[in-house]
Amino acid sequence: MQPLFPSLTAALLYGLAGLYQANRLHARQAPNKRLLLGLGMLALLAHLISLPGHLVSAEGLNLDFFNAGSLIAACIIMMGVLCCVTQPLENLLVLLFPIGLVTVLLAQFIPEGQGLVIPESQGLLLHILLSVMAYGLLSIAMLQSLLLLIQDRQLKLKHPSGIIRNFPPLQTMEQLLFAMLWCGWLLLTAALVSGWMFVDDLFAQHVAHKTFLSLLAWLVFAALLWGRHYLGWRGNKAIRLTLAGFVLLMLAYFGSKLVREFILHI
Repeated sequence: MQPLFPSLTAALLYGLAGLYQANRLHARQAPNKRLLLGLGMLALLAHLISLPGHLVSAEGLNLDFFNAGSLIAACIIMMGVLCCVTQPLENLLVLLFPIGLVTVLLAQFIPEGQGLVIPESQGLLLHILLSVMAYGLLSIAMLQSLLLLIQDRQLKLKHPSGIIRNFPPLQTMEQLLFAMLWCGWLLLTAALVSGWMFVDDLFAQHVAHKTFLSLLAWLVFAALLWGRHYLGWRGNKAIRLTLAGFVLLMLAYFGSKLVREFILHI
């Protein structure tokens, strides 16, 4: 199936969902949760339908920079929408829908780069799936930490804006953040273990930096979770470490792909 129609449909629905939510927040009114999630799910469905047309080639999976970005964005939005079904996290979607809109259009209209084509292997596919899920969940945790930072500062100033007034209590936001971090860290652990099992050489020249940065990110998140459990870390320290771990993880994947595909052309 040609990916043009589902890509454009996904972009349109992401845009409509994002505009609707932004309008409700600007009016200091909570959006209709069923309508918002309905639009988000339809956009996500169209996004998922478009992905095989970009990713699947005769040689295997074509994970160039923009295809990988679209795949990861779809995973992030899927997790975000699923979390919203049971948790009061709708405010995250105002950040996620624009990401989906941009990435699905870039994957459709930017010419393919010199991305890595991965032969279809069950072990490698498992490693990729776990890596994408870990990155997706930790991305949501990063966005949650940013919202927590904004909420904390505005509450201290005693001038909460319209979007902050629709947030759950600060303690609930923090509990949700650490639940995401635990799940994301466990997925990252599984991704690293599967890489050790199924990737021929994790420290080969073209993946060494990715492995090293991913391990650093794993250590940062592990230290944060240990500090939370044993030392009661919270607030700005937790937010800073969450952002630091995410930056390392982002550099591990997108930083290396950006350099290889657009600077070194390899």
